[in-house]
Amino acid sequence: MSVISIQSQVAYGHVGNSAAVFPMQVSGIEVMAVPTTLFSNRPRYPTIRGQVLDAGLVADLLLGLEERGAVDTCEVILTGYLGSPQIGAVVADFVVRAMTRNPKVIYCCDPVIGDAERGVFVARGLPELFRDRLCPIANILTPNHFELEWLSGSKLETTDSLVAAARTLAHRSSSTVVVTGASLIDGHEDQIVTFAIEERSVWSIATPKLHGSMSGAGDLFTALFVSSLIGGSTTAVALTDAVSSTFAVLEETVSAGAEEMRIVTSASSFLHPPVRFSPISSDG
Repeated sequence: MSVISIQSQVAYGHVGNSAAVFPMQVSGIEVMAVPTTLFSNRPRYPTIRGQVLDAGLVADLLLGLEERGAVDTCEVILTGYLGSPQIGAVVADFVVRAMTRNPKVIYCCDPVIGDAERGVFVARGLPELFRDRLCPIANILTPNHFELEWLSGSKLETTDSLVAAARTLAHRSSSTVVVTGASLIDGHEDQIVTFAIEERSVWSIATPKLHGSMSGAGDLFTALFVSSLIGGSTTAVALTDAVSSTFAVLEETVSAGAEEMRIVTSASSFLHPPVRFSPISSDG
């Protein structure tokens, strides 16, 4: 089992590939990690060092993977934070080539655009690139609530409106849309809901709302969801696995009062989360 994971990397903390690679490896997946940025740490610290990589360098790394035959054997291409629209264009071209070369490969796109707290936080031009080039070719999309609103161009305050917006994306790209961090007026104020939405089915899992903002939770969730799917799980089981393990990591992080997710010390939760949340299914 192998995954090509294309996203940011930091030396300190856990976001992007620095959040996604280890959990996938724990699940027995061979991960080929291609960085789009190299930073000392995530934003929201007093300082940050490093840079967004040159698009030519990213293109060269991806070409090297093609030359080694990685595209022919990998099950999933996973993309996250891309850094610049130039890198986004390089990645879009690579994904198209890979899907043509290996029709069995699954493309999972985490359209990293922003969040409810900060709004859009990526470089100008990237949100449109996700909307126009990457989302339409993805088999799996994992936007957060804010990102789905941006992609749909509308405020999504109810379950029905969120499902309808996700299905518009799913219908356009024949994909599964997993929406994280949903907070809806027809839900409970003390809960966060994660949805997995397909053409005819909807699964949802509500978890207690934890206090604190933890960067990288979406990167971790997507990696765990992909890991479960590669292992043979259905969408519903993969949703359960990813939600349960992510919640365990975040709960331990909050309990420890840590600024960065406790991914390493929570490693056992990737395979055996202490609490398994069951999805609610609605068809139609």
